[in-house]
Amino acid sequence: MRGEQRMLQQSHAVLPSPNVERTADYYANVLGFKVEKYLHSKEAHICLYRDNTEIILTKANTLKVFPNRALYGYGYDLYIIADTQEDLQKEFLSKGAKIVRTLQETDYNNKEFVLEDIDGRWIGFGKKQ
Repeated sequence: MRGEQRMLQQSHAVLPSPNVERTADYYANVLGFKVEKYLHSKEAHICLYRDNTEIILTKANTLKVFPNRALYGYGYDLYIIADTQEDLQKEFLSKGAKIVRTLQETDYNNKEFVLEDIDGRWIGFGKKQ
């Protein structure tokens, strides 16, 4: 890898939502994201920012979100690499987040916890040990 140019820089999750403003309010008030609205753009969307993470909300053509676990039998809908998971879990719990898996070490050697967002998506917060 020495001397090679980086080709990939970052990744942003794109999450469709039936009600992007309601979802953005949840991410702001419960998960601490900053909200930037682009609702009058040709392709209306809302950007959510916290630290080095960006999530883009788009308007879904459905009345509900179908999470990966419902469609495919398992899987998170978003995974965010995070340090200090203990502090994050406490912060989110204090703001009313629904934690569906408390902080633990997984059988794939990650330390993580999982919450369910307002649209029913499961979001993992963790890091390889």
